[in-house]
Amino acid sequence: MSSEQRETPTADAAGRESSYDVKAVEARWQSVWQDLEPFRADDEAVRTGAKEKRYALTMFPYPSGDLHMGHAEVIALHDVVARYWWQRGYEVLNPMGWDSFGLPAENAAIRNDAHPADYTYGNIATQFDSFRKYAASFDWSRRFNTSDPDYYRWTQWLFNRFHEKGLAYRKNSPVNWCPQDQTVLANEQVLADGTCDRCGAEVTKRELTQWYFRTTDYAQELLDSLDVLQPTWPDKVINAQRNWIGRSEGAHVDFVVQGRDEPITVYTTRPDTIFGTTFMVVAVDSALADELVTDEHREAFEAYRAEIRKASDIDRLATDRPKTGVDLGVTATNPVTGAQIPVWATDYVLADYGTGAVMGVPGGDQRDWEFATVMGLPIVRTTRPPADFDGEAYAGEGETINSPAAGVDSPLDINGMSVDDAKRATIDFLEARGTGRGAVNFRLRDWLLSRQRYWGCPIPIVHCEKDGEVRIPDDQLPLELPELRGSDLKPKGTSPLGAATEWVETTCPTCGGPARRDTDTMDTFVDSSWYFFRYVSPHDDTQAFDTDLANLWGPIDLYVGGSEHAVLHLLYSRFFTKALRDMGLVDWDEPFSAYLAQGKVINNGRKMSKSLGNGVSLGDQLEEFGVDAVRLTLVFASPPEDDIDWADVSPAGSLKFLQRAWRLSGDVTSEPGAAPSTGDQTLRRVTHKTLHEAAQLVEGHRFNVMVARTMELVNATRKVIDSGAGGSDPAVREAVEAVAIMLSLVAPYTAEEMWERLGHQPTVARVGWPEVDESLLVEESVVAVVQVKGKVRARLDVAPDISEADLEAAALADETVQRALDGATVRKVIVRAPKLVNIVV
Repeated sequence: MSSEQRETPTADAAGRESSYDVKAVEARWQSVWQDLEPFRADDEAVRTGAKEKRYALTMFPYPSGDLHMGHAEVIALHDVVARYWWQRGYEVLNPMGWDSFGLPAENAAIRNDAHPADYTYGNIATQFDSFRKYAASFDWSRRFNTSDPDYYRWTQWLFNRFHEKGLAYRKNSPVNWCPQDQTVLANEQVLADGTCDRCGAEVTKRELTQWYFRTTDYAQELLDSLDVLQPTWPDKVINAQRNWIGRSEGAHVDFVVQGRDEPITVYTTRPDTIFGTTFMVVAVDSALADELVTDEHREAFEAYRAEIRKASDIDRLATDRPKTGVDLGVTATNPVTGAQIPVWATDYVLADYGTGAVMGVPGGDQRDWEFATVMGLPIVRTTRPPADFDGEAYAGEGETINSPAAGVDSPLDINGMSVDDAKRATIDFLEARGTGRGAVNFRLRDWLLSRQRYWGCPIPIVHCEKDGEVRIPDDQLPLELPELRGSDLKPKGTSPLGAATEWVETTCPTCGGPARRDTDTMDTFVDSSWYFFRYVSPHDDTQAFDTDLANLWGPIDLYVGGSEHAVLHLLYSRFFTKALRDMGLVDWDEPFSAYLAQGKVINNGRKMSKSLGNGVSLGDQLEEFGVDAVRLTLVFASPPEDDIDWADVSPAGSLKFLQRAWRLSGDVTSEPGAAPSTGDQTLRRVTHKTLHEAAQLVEGHRFNVMVARTMELVNATRKVIDSGAGGSDPAVREAVEAVAIMLSLVAPYTAEEMWERLGHQPTVARVGWPEVDESLLVEESVVAVVQVKGKVRARLDVAPDISEADLEAAALADETVQRALDGATVRKVIVRAPKLVNIVV
């Protein structure tokens, strides 16, 4: 580090220190804050009504190593709001803990012949020290880790409540399977190229009996509640949630299939296109396809199915994927036309979508068009496309045609109708015949939560031949993980828990007979879907959380985190909250009243990556420039939602600014409590206007502009000190104290040093936001710009309420303007009082 960036204390001519040793300052204040615990939330202050509550939350970190630039950004932004709320007099709950179960720790334990806890808790200790150094305003008295038995005991307790209510269940289904990590993957954990997002292995399909939560029971409410959240959540997050839930209106239609007693029911959003249904497609990996295929076609079917199971769901649904399939050798009856249509197995239908069967309408669906073209199947349009339409399948609005087609004897005739009228008429016909009914469908699927790995929360169920699925009694929780490490964690044809025979074999809590513990662990999303409830009573060993305290503190007033969690984490947390509400455990409807999604920290226009060689070490940046400079840089760089390119910012410049601000505190010579009203009134107006605007900017999440206004106040104060009334003016003290308080939101070390040098006791973080004198916000004069022939020729100090006529007269009378006109004829004067006069000659 250069001497300019990290200096030892030196003295100016007046004997005051002119710079400071950043390392020494950081070490000293960390010790002071640890003793003072200024951010410990007081339940009683809220319970008694002494203070209004605010619950600030940032996303659970995973302890994969030390903090990185992404952590630094989200904490810096989150801390602005939490610290501001303290300054405004609220009682703030701002907790932190660790989402500490997960596959990376397990893989590290296998590599190092160790226990996952060694990796996990070692990294937690490292991150905790870094959080403290980074001066995050967390209430550390409430911290916990999701891998602590004291926590996952209550995760298991909640699972039991979900199981009691029928919200947790098991079923056999095709799942994404990582052959290297030997575990099930959710769809979002499979990359677009069909590989595992953790290890890069090619993902396959496998039939397994898995645990699910019934998120679909809340699909409509999850969708409807987005209207309430719309004003306080980012639009892109709201839209992502809507799209994932995916509500659609249509019909269930029954197709009688050759050789099958029960009809197959398909869901369609366009029942009006049924006359164009020329085939049916069934998911190749569904039980239905396996049931329908004839003996003559089975060999080809099984070969095709084996090939398709290598592809991920994302890959299968790609619009540019070539259409493939195999004829199952059976036909189905179109319930409107009576025609026999072939049934095919294909990869572009998924087994867990409805019944895994879809009616093929090539005239109105591009995927069906491409499939019909490849397979030589008929294509019938049922909606007349516009005259200028030059595509293939047409799914838009238009007149219904070929319904029925010429020569087809059908009691339903919807030709000439609009799409909406045709839909209604078709549904009425199907319902009257008992072959269909109107329906609402959702894209949202139930939450698959089973994982075949060790380092997760064990599922508290035993399987008994006599009693079936039996919940482990609450008073026997937690069901703790057995002691496994190193090679014991490698899957060997079963999950690591499945191979722990002594742990698996147990007795049934109901009948006392032999039973087997469930060998799956829970998806880590389960841990992070309720952790914010635990924070209200983290050390309560009698209940998952105190309902009274949860209702007192909740819901969360602001949640800050990355947009990469815009769908599943937020959706699952919302589902949990609604389920717990219905169990009477909380009275919230939604967990997060407002959500702030920050951008990413990139470098030279690209995501930071070791492989790209463009990574930036947070530790190196903190060592070189100090915590405050890094925090200030991240907050000042851009609006919170934008990406920050580290190549375009200057932590060195931030450090210089902080030193300029700090030096102001050494130049103040008036005593604490000096009446500012006797000081420089112009500076006082700047100070109070800055405080007023800063509050509005923080509340509007325009943190970077708030920093800019603070910088302007520093410059204005320096000007008064150096060439005005000087450091003894009480208005200077008022301004410098305001700077310290505003900087406490962003640069807490610098602010604390300033506050102490100004003669105050710590901590500046809790002194309160200065009261703004409204009379000082009224402008006595404004600057009016006068342009002649498009060029600025004069600036006039005028009254804010000056009339257009008076402003025009003042501009034309100005000597500078007269010289610029040089006798030319004025053709037009455009006046925008009180700030602009444009003279056209």
